[in-house]
Amino acid sequence: MKHILLVEDDPFLVDIYTTKFKEMGFSIEVASDGSQAMRDLTGKTPDLVLLDIVLPRLDGWEILKELRDKKITPGLKVVVLSNLGQKSEIDKAFALGATKYLIKAHYTPSEVVEEVKKIFKE
Repeated sequence: MKHILLVEDDPFLVDIYTTKFKEMGFSIEVASDGSQAMRDLTGKTPDLVLLDIVLPRLDGWEILKELRDKKITPGLKVVVLSNLGQKSEIDKAFALGATKYLIKAHYTPSEVVEEVKKIFKE
């Protein structure tokens, strides 16, 4: 069973994504802010991180930088799931090591699950 760390501060989205991923056979853990996500990532390694950018305490950009600079969990797949959709933001995420960038408004929760499944098949 693939384990996912969802880093999201919106309780409504956490509920929806948690339900969808569990229905599809994934194990999912939630971090509601960036600091909690970094603590979780130094304790154990998920198979994939689903990362929002706009977060309390430590934003997604800082998390991506920490993962890259400190080489925490090398090879970890990170899918950015954000409402930020400017090309410069998308480019920045890839430059910092994101595997994929999904704009929340463009994907239903079921489609996000399908995108994650594709990554695991690659």
